[in-house]
Amino acid sequence: MAFLGTLCLILILTTLAGNLSNRLGVPAVIGELLVGIVLGPALLNWVQLNSLVSLFADIGVVILMFLGGLESNLQLLMKYLRPAIVVATSGVIFPVALMGLTSWWWGFTPLESLFIGVIFSATSVSISVAVLKEYHALTTREGATILGAAVADDIIGVILLSLMISLLASQGIQMAGSQPALALVLMEQVVFFVGTYALVKWIAPYLMHLSERLVVPSSVTIMSMVICLGMAWIADIVGLSGAIGAFFAGIAVAHTPYRAVLADHVEPLGNAIFIPVFFVSVGLNMTLDHLVENLGIIVILTVLACVTKLIGCGLGARLSGFSNLSSTVIGTGMIARGEMGLITAQIGHEAGLLGGSDYSAMILVIILATVLAPLLLKQALKHMPTGRPEQAV
Repeated sequence: MAFLGTLCLILILTTLAGNLSNRLGVPAVIGELLVGIVLGPALLNWVQLNSLVSLFADIGVVILMFLGGLESNLQLLMKYLRPAIVVATSGVIFPVALMGLTSWWWGFTPLESLFIGVIFSATSVSISVAVLKEYHALTTREGATILGAAVADDIIGVILLSLMISLLASQGIQMAGSQPALALVLMEQVVFFVGTYALVKWIAPYLMHLSERLVVPSSVTIMSMVICLGMAWIADIVGLSGAIGAFFAGIAVAHTPYRAVLADHVEPLGNAIFIPVFFVSVGLNMTLDHLVENLGIIVILTVLACVTKLIGCGLGARLSGFSNLSSTVIGTGMIARGEMGLITAQIGHEAGLLGGSDYSAMILVIILATVLAPLLLKQALKHMPTGRPEQAV
């Protein structure tokens, strides 16, 4: 029952912090992230990232991405699929190359440096989705490209992580647990996307229509959550982020007559409990262990974490025909890091590639980049024209 008090404290402080952030003209997610930093091990240490907080956070990111899919335009996503792939690819190359070289120059071994580059290659678009929703930019061409690039980025991240695990094994470094072959992982993901097409085309419309005929309160909302959680679970099984599965579940349900009803029902559920806990959990990951001795590399890598995605993804967008302003929006929308980076860092720590102080530094850089991302995205969005569903700037 102690968790109820923790949850109550989180909800009170995130509500106040979100209100203050909005009054100051700052994205509300910034206030919620800072609540996690203040409450967590970095400062007061009142709240720890235990299993219950992690569970609520996992549900929060799933609901957030489901809502993102619910508000997305599938035709727009398909229209900008090619530039999204270009953006994702260039946005992976730049961090791996520049952050890897910088780490090597700082004194890390070549293998450690490559691993650090891979840590910061993946984007966590969940926080960008919250900012895009707040500024009504999810259905713009920039928003569609960011969302499409996030899907491609997740797949590339899984490939890179699998390759790194294979490389570690070739160096005699054995990982705990068995790792599936890369070919098998890719085949499973192909099956996942084929199933996603079937879900959008046939399965979701049938299930949603069936749910309306059930004599159960909120049956339509319940069925939508079954689809959402089920897709998140399957995506996790095939090596993708559960957030990606939830995003496609939102797209599938959005192509049924129940879209407006679900937005009214699911969004209050997410914003009332689970989504604030997700943002707080990001801040709870931060610790200040070995901060002074690693301050130099933390500052350098934090700057590079932002710059490499901004330039890499922005260049990909520019090569795809976007204007400088649109390219900046797309670049800033891809800066945030998240679960894939944390997982990769943890693997490096378990393999002995990243010692305790280096591991803490990498986690801190991930958190700092994630905190800076919505601020930079908000500044870029301020210059975007409003009032059109598909911006061409």
